Amino acid sequence: EAYPAWKAIFDQTADLRKQAGEISYQLLRYDNDTNKIVHFSEWSSLDKARRFFESPELAEIRRRAGVKAPHFMYLQEIERGVL
Repeated sequence: EAYPAWKAIFDQTADLRKQAGEISYQLLRYDNDTNKIVHFSEWSSLDKARRFFESPELAEIRRRAGVKAPHFMYLQEIERGVL
């Protein structure tokens, strides 16, 4: 039940994320817990991603929906390849 609540908020914020600088995303689910997911996303800048995910606006959206803020980890890409 946690994932559906989170996913509803995720879908509702698609336009906000795009306007804030999100370029693409990928959602992965743990194979042993359907409520645990990993959200990878590519942003136009690391600063824009931080501003969005830590914004009071997003915190308020989560609060109204009763969804806890997930743990965030900000990473900088150093290499990408296709095999």
